[in-house]
Amino acid sequence: MKINRRAFLKQSAIGTSGVLLGSRLAGRAADPASSAPLYHDPFASVDLGKTGMKWSRLCIGTGMRGGNRESNQTRMGQEKFTELLQGAYERGVRVFDLADLYGTHPYVIPALKGVPRGDYAIISKIWFKPGGIPDKDRPDADVVIHRFLKELGTDYMDLVLLHCVTSPKWNQELEKQMEIMAGLKKKGLIRAHGVSCHSLEALETAAAEPWVDSVHTRINPYGMSMDGPPEKVVPVLQKLKSAGKAVVGMKLVGEGRLRNDEEKRSESIKYVMGLGCVDILNVGFEKLDEVDDFAGKVKKVRRNAA
Repeated sequence: MKINRRAFLKQSAIGTSGVLLGSRLAGRAADPASSAPLYHDPFASVDLGKTGMKWSRLCIGTGMRGGNRESNQTRMGQEKFTELLQGAYERGVRVFDLADLYGTHPYVIPALKGVPRGDYAIISKIWFKPGGIPDKDRPDADVVIHRFLKELGTDYMDLVLLHCVTSPKWNQELEKQMEIMAGLKKKGLIRAHGVSCHSLEALETAAAEPWVDSVHTRINPYGMSMDGPPEKVVPVLQKLKSAGKAVVGMKLVGEGRLRNDEEKRSESIKYVMGLGCVDILNVGFEKLDEVDDFAGKVKKVRRNAA
C-alpha cells in the first residue's frame, strides 16, 4: 500500500480531533434515550490513569518477535514500517509502543515526519537485564532516556517503562532507576513512568507501588503468554485500575497465535473490553488489514458489556 505523503501531511494537519470525531460518529448507533455511542470506538480518546493524558484506545506495538534491537516490524524495512505507522495514524491510532529491545526508535522519525509531536504519544522501555540488546553495559536511566530522546528526535517521552520486570521485589532492586525517572518526570523529559510486567508477583507489586503511573500487562481469555490464568490476573488488574494506574493490555491476540482464528480473536476482544479495567489495547500489528480487522471487532462490542 502506497501512502500519498501530501495527503498524509494534510490529514495530520487537521489534528487528532477531526479523525476521532469521525470515528466516534461512525461508532454511534441510534439510541433514542441517549446520545452516547452504544458500541466501543477503537480510536476514542481515553484517560491514561491519573496521568492527565488522553490517548487513543488502540495502540500499535512494534515488538513482534522482538529482541537484540530488531522485531518483525523493523525486519519489514523502513518503507513498509512507514506505511504501517502512517496508515495506522490515518485510521486514528495515536499511540506507538516502542522499546530499546525492539530497535524501533530510528524508524519512527521518518515514519511520522511532518506529524505534529503533540498529536501522538510515544511509549518506550528500558532494558536493564543481561543479554537482550548488543550493549554489554547497562547505564542508568538518565543516560538511557537522553539517548532515547536523541534517537526519537523529541524533547520528551510520553511514557517510559522498566521493561519485563519479573521479580516481586523489582521496586527495591530498581529503586535507583525509579528515583532517576521520577526526577526526569519533574523536569518534563518524561510525562509518566511505569513497568512492563512478566510475572504475577511483579504485577502484584506494581498494583501496590505508588511510583507506578502505568502498567503493561498481558491479558486474554485463554491464558496465552500471560503471567497466570485469567482468573488470577484479572483481580490484580482491577486493583491497578482502582489505584488510579493506567492499564495497557498486551497479547490480546495471543502473541499472534489467534491471527488466523476469527472466532477466538473476536472473543478475546470482547472479553478484554468487557473487563472494564483495561484502558489501552496494545497490539503488534504487522499489516494494515490487521488494524482494520481488530478495530472492526472492537466496534462490535457493546458498551454495556463493560
